[in-house]
Amino acid sequence: QVQLVESGGGLVQPGGSLRLSCVASGFTLDYYTIGWFRQNPGTEREGVSCIAPNDGLTYYTDSVKGRFTISRDNTKNTVFLQMDSLKPEDTGVYYCAAGPIWSDAPTQNEYDYWGQGTQVTVSS
Repeated sequence: QVQLVESGGGLVQPGGSLRLSCVASGFTLDYYTIGWFRQNPGTEREGVSCIAPNDGLTYYTDSVKGRFTISRDNTKNTVFLQMDSLKPEDTGVYYCAAGPIWSDAPTQNEYDYWGQGTQVTVSS
């Protein structure tokens, strides 16, 4: 059974940090582009960051550049999103997704497998 499971979300004060994890089962992440998306009620799911399968090529949306870092550990079939200097506008449900192609402007329809999401709330 193909599955992606996110963890690491929570409530954090502005300026704080969180590290999200995305663990895959039922398939190997090695050959997939992995993306992180976030969504708030009434808004479209936004591509935050993604990482290519082999060469480590990465993408970040402008609002998170210099604050978020995506990485992957293929030995653990896991992708991470380190989020530092968090802002209230980073609040949302964060989803990881796996897709067969690389795009430097990730959109939902490029991804085949999705996790259930983890809530991130940045508030004082």
